[in-house]
Amino acid sequence: MVMAATRLVLLVALVATSAWELPPSLRMATAAQAVEQAAAAVAIHALRPLVGSAGDLGRRGGVSCDSWRLAVEAHNKRDWRTVPADCEGYVGHYMLGGHYRRDSRVVVDEAIAYAEGLKLGGGGKEVWVFDIDETSLSNLPYYATHGFGTKPYNATSFNEYVVEGSAPALPETQRLFRKLIALGIKPVFLTGRTEDQRAITVANLRRQGYSGWDKLLLKPVGFKATAIAYKSGERRKLQDAGYVIVGNIGDQWSDILGAPEGARTFKLPDPMYYIG
Repeated sequence: MVMAATRLVLLVALVATSAWELPPSLRMATAAQAVEQAAAAVAIHALRPLVGSAGDLGRRGGVSCDSWRLAVEAHNKRDWRTVPADCEGYVGHYMLGGHYRRDSRVVVDEAIAYAEGLKLGGGGKEVWVFDIDETSLSNLPYYATHGFGTKPYNATSFNEYVVEGSAPALPETQRLFRKLIALGIKPVFLTGRTEDQRAITVANLRRQGYSGWDKLLLKPVGFKATAIAYKSGERRKLQDAGYVIVGNIGDQWSDILGAPEGARTFKLPDPMYYIG
């Protein structure tokens, strides 16, 4: 029941913010439907999607949550395990409100502007690397019922969520994905998910409207290495095979650090967890 209500609220938030990307003739109807659904939605952790971000919640309990989030996104705060307990409400409202979508939109707008200015070699070897979790697919339905990152990571419960194959697409990333295909740049998914999750990951991606990617690279089961070592190693294999990595996007710094990073990297916001 809680998970169903969570998904409803998240979908309403996505529809409401996506409405303004539609033609004017459709905006009012779509927005009205979203408002009607939101009015009936059950609160998540006593939170409801708000317009904007967290406001005064950023100063609760003497913790400057907005400054903490800035330190996380700037990679000044590292190796942290959980979101500060006093920042659960702040992070929840940031993720469910319009702020997260606006921040993501700025990143993707810059990525698209960069991609449109590229001069391709014509050999069909240009690729763009995409992370999956919190980049291409959103795990907000899971984290909204697990404290928005304030609770320690539980691999068992998270993997149970993954095998449901129900993670929604992140609209901004999907917009970039489709633009790259139109430009002739091949998307490559590079994820920390393991090889035994390939079938459900493919099904989830396709169910959410992703198609036409060139490769889906997953981590071997039991593979032991840092995320940076694993992902940079996979990018090196791509480069050695003759591919040109023109872009790389992810929500974690470990998605975009480690040579070869790609000609240009883009970092999406994620204040819910850290992978080093």
